Amino acid sequence: MADREINVGVVGFGLGGRVFHAPFVNAVPGMRVAAILQRKGDEAAKAYPAARIMRSLDELLADKAIDLVVVTTPNPTHFEMARRTLEAGKHVVMDKPFTATSEQAAQLGQLAKRKGLLVVPFHNRRWDGDFRTVRKLIETHALGRLVTFESHFDRFRPVPRADQWQEAEDPANGMLFDLGPHLLDQVLGLFGPPESIVASVRSDRDGTAIEDAFDITLIYPGAEGKGFRAHCRTSYLACDYSPRFLLHGTKGSFRKHGLDPQEPKLVGGAALPRLGSPEVWLEEDESAWGTLTLAPNPNLPGALVQSQVKTELGDYRGFYANVRDAILGAAPLALTAEDGYRVIRLLELARQSSAEGRTLKANL
Repeated sequence: MADREINVGVVGFGLGGRVFHAPFVNAVPGMRVAAILQRKGDEAAKAYPAARIMRSLDELLADKAIDLVVVTTPNPTHFEMARRTLEAGKHVVMDKPFTATSEQAAQLGQLAKRKGLLVVPFHNRRWDGDFRTVRKLIETHALGRLVTFESHFDRFRPVPRADQWQEAEDPANGMLFDLGPHLLDQVLGLFGPPESIVASVRSDRDGTAIEDAFDITLIYPGAEGKGFRAHCRTSYLACDYSPRFLLHGTKGSFRKHGLDPQEPKLVGGAALPRLGSPEVWLEEDESAWGTLTLAPNPNLPGALVQSQVKTELGDYRGFYANVRDAILGAAPLALTAEDGYRVIRLLELARQSSAEGRTLKANL
């Protein structure tokens, strides 16, 4: 439990601020949504009547009571928003992508260090239930020596949305910088930096101005030359979705379909219980559990045994609980500015690899 309450200002009240940030801040003891920057409209005031509603970043940064600012604005604005916030002496949580370039990411990390502040990438998918399940299987060597790891995050949106900033042509927009940070950060969290990277980054839809599909392969050397590859894939033309995770090892395979249920539950109006309360958040339905297929005797590869693997609890409250503890000096950060930098650098290398048609050294 925190010794004092951390006042949080949320910049932006679109899907990010409304679903992924404000509810989880208020659900963590020792933190509260004290202010929301919504330039127009009254949705934030209705949802959080106790919060002060502000109309400009200058107004928010001038409030000395605000300890932490959460940036959920359009991707190209992230760097300048964070830079100004750090200069104002406040900690920052940055929604993905952390920045538009790795140079910007490095600058923010250096500025935060000079100021004695935290700048934290919101790579919340490390708290997905399916990812936590995969981590447990890997840590317990349930599949033996891992050979391939596949992670898909697909959508079906064949017609570009008009008048949406997400569909506007900009290097910081598009699926590479929208969903790529989630997929790459999860791989980095499991296996660390890769040795090399090869990628195909594309614009598959008709009439699109953004990168709307990618295949990224991260190559790891492994022991005794027996490395493995981690494949991260996304498409806006996936009408029939691929498995969310597919892992193959020397003892068997694990397949998991479907996305973590936290986002749809909150979008649908579910109430988020306060962290520490007896109410469980959030068990996935048994029908969505993954399948573990093992060969107990490798000399009899056709004699397979299948079982369902209960999905571990996913809980984005854990992200903000860690940020709280790090601000108070009670725990190290789970995600650092360096993590943000590494993801953005890999995205840049993926784009370069695709353009040049070759495998590149990661050099992280």
